[in-house]
Amino acid sequence: MNTIRNFKIGEILILVIIPIILLILPSDYFDSGETVCLSVRLFDVECYGCGLTRSIMHLIHFEFSDAYYFNPLGFIVFPIIAILSILRIYFNIRFLKGSLK
Repeated sequence: MNTIRNFKIGEILILVIIPIILLILPSDYFDSGETVCLSVRLFDVECYGCGLTRSIMHLIHFEFSDAYYFNPLGFIVFPIIAILSILRIYFNIRFLKGSLK
């Protein structure tokens, strides 16, 4: 039971720290460099996920036009990721409160 508790605490810490780190980094941190997309590397064709990381990074910094330029799907994916992360934190905290009793 202690292992599960430690895992839940670690998961909460990761889900809280990563957005803080992304907020501290400059918005153009991921804008340059080589792509890691297999679709682009193997077939030289951009997929629907291309530019999504850059788009979300610009959304975090409230640069909406840049976010739309990199990938318009960021406006759909980012809220979904945010809501799922918040729910995960919430349920982990509820689990930890229940395991303390």
